[in-house]
Amino acid sequence: MIETRHDGTGRALLFDIDGTLADTDPLHLKAFNQVLGPHGHVFDHARFSRELQGFANVAIGDRFLPHEAPERRALILEEKEEVFRTLVAGQIAPLPGLMALLDRADGAGIPMVAVTNAPRLNAELLLSGLGITHRFKALVIGAELPHGKPHPLPYQKGLRFVGARPETSIAFEDSRTGVQSATAAGIPTVGIRTSLSHADLVGAGAVASASAFDDPTLLARLASVMAW
Repeated sequence: MIETRHDGTGRALLFDIDGTLADTDPLHLKAFNQVLGPHGHVFDHARFSRELQGFANVAIGDRFLPHEAPERRALILEEKEEVFRTLVAGQIAPLPGLMALLDRADGAGIPMVAVTNAPRLNAELLLSGLGITHRFKALVIGAELPHGKPHPLPYQKGLRFVGARPETSIAFEDSRTGVQSATAAGIPTVGIRTSLSHADLVGAGAVASASAFDDPTLLARLASVMAW
């Protein structure tokens, strides 16, 4: 059951998972190359960040496997996710400062929501591996909605789960599609620079960027906006 308790001020923190809570993008890149390589698609970091990062598997299948039947595309991309889950098992580490930030938000009564385009199995594996499943009042899976990121619906859904207002909340994202989704929902968004540069993230709509959650400028912004 999803809990909808919130602190009464309309505040919330909303987090992407892959590349935001943990730096998993190199493992996704390896898994995509292993599975899509035989289909003629090989990715370096730059191409991964432009064409794969943050996109839902349906969109990836449409683009890179157009000659396969939809059922076959789904099987190929599920194979990629199985490869990723094997690679990431036992290697999940939080970004610096994440745990302290979650403690601070919990102490202030500010609800937190995870919002992702990743399949549910991946999302649950990562949250469980980090030991933070219980921290989040809701887990929003883009593929389970009529529209995933970059559409604003996943973040709009996350806000509704905890009764939060976009203008008094903050989202954290590492991909262009994620930043576009959160900002389209009206949420000030901080880009996390695990894969993209400050210029890339701000160009997608982020109000600021940070290298991790212990960034002093980020902590000062959070103290101001969240009033903790």
